[in-house]
Amino acid sequence: MVALSGAHTIGQSKCSSFRNRIYNASDIDASFAGTRRRQCPKNGGNGNLASLDLVTDKKFDNNYFKNLMQRKGLLQSDQVLFNRGSTDSIVSKYSNDTRAFFADFAKAMVKMADIQTLTGRNGIIRRVCSTVN
Repeated sequence: MVALSGAHTIGQSKCSSFRNRIYNASDIDASFAGTRRRQCPKNGGNGNLASLDLVTDKKFDNNYFKNLMQRKGLLQSDQVLFNRGSTDSIVSKYSNDTRAFFADFAKAMVKMADIQTLTGRNGIIRRVCSTVN
């Protein structure tokens, strides 16, 4: 999962998804939070977008992991990967070794592609992705 989370080195997120983090979290770099607050006011602007990777947002690289080590993860679900926990060593490894990240990411994508789709009575199609029907 840590390797797959590295996909967040590209892409953007809506203000509504990270507002609480940039205004209330304690595990965030203050200048990074300030930069993001300029794009995401306390009220309104829910659809305003911010890059998940402040530095190389259009390049697939290992900068996402470097951001996490500097407490510059935009989403709380990202920052938790480097927050004095069991995945800190993996984040550190990927931040220093692009080849290891790329290799593990490729393996994880192949493994994820092999997950069998649940059909018929074994699965459901959600009407709203974030909730079970």
